[in-house]
Formats: sequence, C-alpha cells, structure tokens
Amino acid sequence: MRRLQVFQSLWAMQPHDASGQALPLDRVAGMVAEAGYAGLAIDLGASDVAVAHAIRPHLQREGLLPLIVAFPRAVKSLRDTLLMAQDFGAPFVNVVGQVFPLTVAGAIPVVREWIEMSERIGMPVQFETHRNCITNDLFATLSLLDAVPEMRLAADLSHYLVDREFKLPLQSWERGLLTRCLARSDSFQGRVSGRQQIQLQINFPQHAPWVALFRSLWEEGFASWRNRNDSGDMVFLCELGPPEYAMTDADGREMSNRWDEALQIRAMAKDIWNRLGGDG
Repeated sequence: MRRLQVFQSLWAMQPHDASGQALPLDRVAGMVAEAGYAGLAIDLGASDVAVAHAIRPHLQREGLLPLIVAFPRAVKSLRDTLLMAQDFGAPFVNVVGQVFPLTVAGAIPVVREWIEMSERIGMPVQFETHRNCITNDLFATLSLLDAVPEMRLAADLSHYLVDREFKLPLQSWERGLLTRCLARSDSFQGRVSGRQQIQLQINFPQHAPWVALFRSLWEEGFASWRNRNDSGDMVFLCELGPPEYAMTDADGREMSNRWDEALQIRAMAKDIWNRLGGDG
C-alpha cells in the first residue's frame, strides 16, 4: 500500500506568526497534530540536538513521526545524527551536507561515504536539493547523480529556480533538468519560489504562474515516485521558513500567514495525490 505522509517543519513554526514570538514546543506539537499532519521535521541547522530531544516526548504524545534534517559539517559527523534518527524512529535523514568540495570529482567520495555510512547503520539518507551545501548547484547535482547511481534526493526545487534564475515559461531543456532530479527523488518539499525570491506568497495574484509551475513539478514528482514504488510512504514536507525566507514589509512584519499557506500547500499535495490514484 502507498500512502502520502505530509509533514510540517519545526523551523517553519518558530516563530509561528507575525508577532515574532516563538511557541513552546508542546504547543507546536499540539498544533501540528490537531491540523492533521503526519509528522514534524526537526531541522538541526535551525535548532540543535538538545531541541530535538526536548520535543521528542511531545511528538510521541501527539503520535507525530519525526523527520531529521541534518547539516553535517564533517563527513564523520553524520554518523551520530543517523544513530539519533534511528533511535527516534525517523523514516530517513534529509542531508544538507555542509561538506562541499569545489569540484564534482571531490564531492563524489563524500556522497559515497555518507551513503555507505547510512547503509551500515540501516538509516536511509536523501540529499536535499539545497543552496549552500553539497547539492548547491543544479548542474553539479546532475553530474553527481550520474556518477553515484545510488544517490537519492529530497526535492526542494525552490532552491534551483532561484539558483539558476529560471524565468517563465521554462524552456523544454530547463524543465528536462528538473525532471532528471524528480526521477531520483524519494520525497518532496512544499515551497514556491520565483527566479529572485526563495519563498513567494502563494495567494498574491502576481505569483500565480509560479504556483502553477510548482504544482506541475509536484505532480510530475509524485507520478514518478508512484511509478517506482508499489508500496511505502511518500513524504511531502511543508517548509515555509520564517524571515529572512519569508518576505517582510518596511516594519519587519511578514506579508502573509505561513501557517495558512502551509495548509493550502498540503491541500494541493493531497489533491495531486488523489488525482493520481490516492492510497493503495
């Protein structure tokens, strides 16, 4: 049986709204569970291991699955995160590797060592398509995928739209590059970017073409995942970050409600999944 499992991000909940005040961890877990999310992603780049352990009992109480997002700054340091994720019961570790050699040739052994480490421990890893990490550049990432066939991605293509400054409409060869990423992706992330901003307000009329593009990318990615998997859980992570990801006005106030937007993006993901055949 195949299931869509939609997660919310702890990073996206801190601060939760325009007040700028951080919610206590028990309330975060309660809100996420009450809204019907399957789990909560713990971003070790925005928080730390102590926060992960602090929120763990609240996740357990609310029946939320944990997902660990790792930012290893040394090759060997990923091991401790893999072991922690295994203990937490995470489905996989999302790696945003802070070891990133200047060349693809230099990155290949790093990626391979992380994959081999995950296999020895028994905790799967996915490499997030993310700026300022080992998958910083779309072209380099595609070269890594060719060189390391076992490398799997967590697709957050918002980074590549900004990184390459793609403009609409995408040319067929540009879309083809993103298709190659989607074909190697085992999870997906919900954020809409444009060619200059990493996080657009999805209800502003001028952003509608970008929303349509991302909806089509998610649909393509979901369909690809379903074609490759007869069973299992497909993770979709709503990850709308606080400022400076979220744009602000002259007074520093956010220009939209990220909680409401995340629920709308989750609804999009569910609609796409159901139109492709739903669970089963």
